Amino acid sequence: MRLIEKVWFNNHPAKWLLVPLLLPVSALFWLLSSLRRLSFKFGLSKSYQVSKPVIVVGNIGVGGNGKTPIVIYLVELTRSLGLTPGVISRGYGGQAPHYPYLVNEHSTAVEAGDEPILIQQRCQVAVAVGSDRIASAELLIAQGCDIIISDDGLQHYRLPRDLELIIVDGKRLFGNGLLLPAGPLREGQWRLKQSDLVIYNGKGYNGKEASGIQDKLYPSLHMSLLATEVCNLYTNARINLIDFITVNSSVNAIAGIGAPQRFFDTLTVNKLNIINQQSFVDHHSFTLADFNAFDDNIPLLMTEKDAVKCRGFCKANWWYLPVDATFSQTEQQILRDKIIAVS
Repeated sequence: MRLIEKVWFNNHPAKWLLVPLLLPVSALFWLLSSLRRLSFKFGLSKSYQVSKPVIVVGNIGVGGNGKTPIVIYLVELTRSLGLTPGVISRGYGGQAPHYPYLVNEHSTAVEAGDEPILIQQRCQVAVAVGSDRIASAELLIAQGCDIIISDDGLQHYRLPRDLELIIVDGKRLFGNGLLLPAGPLREGQWRLKQSDLVIYNGKGYNGKEASGIQDKLYPSLHMSLLATEVCNLYTNARINLIDFITVNSSVNAIAGIGAPQRFFDTLTVNKLNIINQQSFVDHHSFTLADFNAFDDNIPLLMTEKDAVKCRGFCKANWWYLPVDATFSQTEQQILRDKIIAVS
């Protein structure tokens, strides 16, 4: 974990030096972002309503909150309601030949970014990437999509939304509560009250639900991430997680996501003994040299997001762990009702 993240989330002693230095920059960030919001609110900056409903899945802080599993869940949920979803994404880190770019089965993470490739491969859904989310949405509507799911884009006010979901890490919550760069927040916690639903990913401290008393302040749900199988990068074979653990009680592990420790904790909770683990920055572009420290005789586990960038040089003993967002039946119905209302 980078030093600044330790300051944001772990109350590192370096906060006494870094936070005072960064607070003036945070004040400037607040001023500029506030002026931008007001510009859209009063019509000085123009928004554009597309012809189909838009669901935005975003967060008020930096990455690693669990947006992608929610996007996948919404793709499956909207399909079950008879809708044809499409997903738009910024495509962070990608270098597509043109924008908006429609992801296909031959697209790579180098072109489209890791998350769009993951979503397209997992769901076989239309995915368009580009910084102009309106152009991406229009492209998907032209492809026959009748509901648009925006992966991130909470602060992209140029695109109005019919349903807004804010995802919050149930353990890290809001860190020190400060705006970037002194803290991890893009917008203050006041923003949660303006959302249709706040979804807490995982449990908070002491095993308690992260939402708790916050339910009285704004509508909120609680989701869990469920892992049931592992997939081999080299052969595409899928094995039940319990069966895998029976044969391989010890593994190596890597994670290049916003909150790598969550992945390592998932492995530990599932009774896997991690011999060697290594974290990388979110959206890291992997090369074979990144894996030199690992013993090829020990299975190597990674996230599904990392796997899409490692298929070109993977080894026979490399596996990834897909996860699925799960809700209680009551909360599933709340989401269904919200989608039905806007569609």
